[in-house]
Amino acid sequence: MGCDGGTIPKRHELVKGPKKVEKVDKDAELVAQWNYCTLSQEILRRPIVACELGRLYNKDAVIEFLLDKSPEKALGKATSHIKSIKNVTELRLSDNPAWEGDKGNTKGDKHDDLQRARFICPVVGLEMNGRHRFCFLRCCGCVFSERALKEIKAEVCHTCGAAFQEDDVIVLNGTKEDVEVLKGRMEERRLRARLGKKTKKPKVAESVSKADVSEESPGPSKPKPGKPEEASLDSREKKVNSAPKNTAGGSTSGKAGKPPCGAPKRGIADSEESEAYKSLFTTHSSAKRSKEESAHWVTHTSYCF
Repeated sequence: MGCDGGTIPKRHELVKGPKKVEKVDKDAELVAQWNYCTLSQEILRRPIVACELGRLYNKDAVIEFLLDKSPEKALGKATSHIKSIKNVTELRLSDNPAWEGDKGNTKGDKHDDLQRARFICPVVGLEMNGRHRFCFLRCCGCVFSERALKEIKAEVCHTCGAAFQEDDVIVLNGTKEDVEVLKGRMEERRLRARLGKKTKKPKVAESVSKADVSEESPGPSKPKPGKPEEASLDSREKKVNSAPKNTAGGSTSGKAGKPPCGAPKRGIADSEESEAYKSLFTTHSSAKRSKEESAHWVTHTSYCF
């Protein structure tokens, strides 16, 4: 069966063994990581940004991804951790003077050397082509090689002079171990930011409530600084002015003031008001007269004379 013509099959043609694992070309992988956007798979063009895990993106591609609110938007490993434009940092890259780009390829028949990097380290001069470890500072966005950090140890950026900490150093296109370390730092940083926002909100609420309480129930006013003699004179004048003006021999006003708290109430008959004012009340002697004496055309009951 199947051996017509005297052919002799070999063992690997009849017996199927396990498939061989395809090996990824390292040079092609380096070119894809350092020359193409991780999100749009287009050639990197300024402005170039990097995430907190050290991946490179075109800024336009990241903005379009964040503005896209459609449910069909694909969320992969490269973009699942990017929630806003604040999660990426714009990079300050130094151009490689030996890189010509597409200037000499006017006819389209020239081979582009992708092994030559577009950017270099401004401190040591190494090319950023993936063969050397590069990193950037999250505080300022400056990019330089890891060798520059090790050889020239400083707490200030080598290019712009901004102060940085160890947490701000992020390796570009690092290994799996580097990505795990950067991911842990990213989660801790975001957790600290959330806790900071939660602690700020109660403090603001407490300050607002204290202000409301102070407005509703103000405390005793503090005396203004001055001489003790002047303060005592002012207090005496206030006491004299606040004392009741109605005395036994003094003049009376048209309306009686309110009696002080706790003082016994006095009747209208015993008051010092005028007789015309007292006659308005039923307790006056004029109100006790008989109906015949106080007959008037305005009466409570009808009278026929």
